This record gives sequence, C-alpha cells and structure tokens, in this order.
Amino acid sequence: MIPKHDEDNYGWAVHTAQLLRDKKMNEVDFDGLIEELEEMGISNKHAMISRLALVLTHLLKWQFQPTMRGHSWIYTIREHRKQAKYYLEDNPSLKSKLNEMITRSYNVALDKAARETNLPAKNFPTECPYTFDQIMNDNFYPE
Repeated sequence: MIPKHDEDNYGWAVHTAQLLRDKKMNEVDFDGLIEELEEMGISNKHAMISRLALVLTHLLKWQFQPTMRGHSWIYTIREHRKQAKYYLEDNPSLKSKLNEMITRSYNVALDKAARETNLPAKNFPTECPYTFDQIMNDNFYPE
C-alpha cells in the first residue's frame, strides 16, 4: 500500500524519495512534494527565529537584570549565537529574511524575558534595540 502524504508523512517521504531515485516521475505525488518543500522552508525559518529568540532573551535579561548576570547566561548566549551562525551558514538564503526574523524573534524574547525576570514588559524596548551584528557578536553584552 502506498502511504498518503497526510496520513503517514514519514512513509510517504521514504516512498517518494525512492520513486525519485528510480526516476518514476509519473508515480510521484507532486502536490505533496511541493507542499512538503514549502513546509521545510518555513520550518528552517522558524528554527532560526527560535535560535535568535534565545539569544535575544538572554541579552535582554543581561541588560535589564544586571544583578543576576552569571556564567550560565554567558554560556547560553555563546552557545545559541554559535548555533545561529552555523544555521545561517547552512541556510544562507535566510539572510534575506533577517529583518523579519529579528522582529519575530524579539517579540518572543520580549515575552520570555519579562516572564523570566518578573519585570513588566513595558520596561523593555518595544522594538529590538540590537542590530543583527550585535546579536551575533561574541563580544557584545549590552549594559
């Protein structure tokens, strides 16, 4: 039985890959393949947003809760900067979406930083106060 895209995604993907290897184009579910490729692109963008949001959350905490600064925050910022850099190297076309991704990441980070610091969200800037270069700079820690 041939798996259906919407019922067994893994089975469908394996089956479709084999059809493509065998060059059986007349049997390929092109609508499902197109949908899957579009979802993959969205997923890649969301993964980058998630990485940026983690860096931004900790930069905000660093700046707005200076008495709580510690080595774990430094390690978290460094780790997620590194992951974001690697992810962008592996997906360079995401660079064209940086402004959008920073805006979305900052919205997530703002909520998370407010929750984790117990500070009102109004204490934080409404828009991201850091440039992409600052966000990714290993030596940048806002004062």
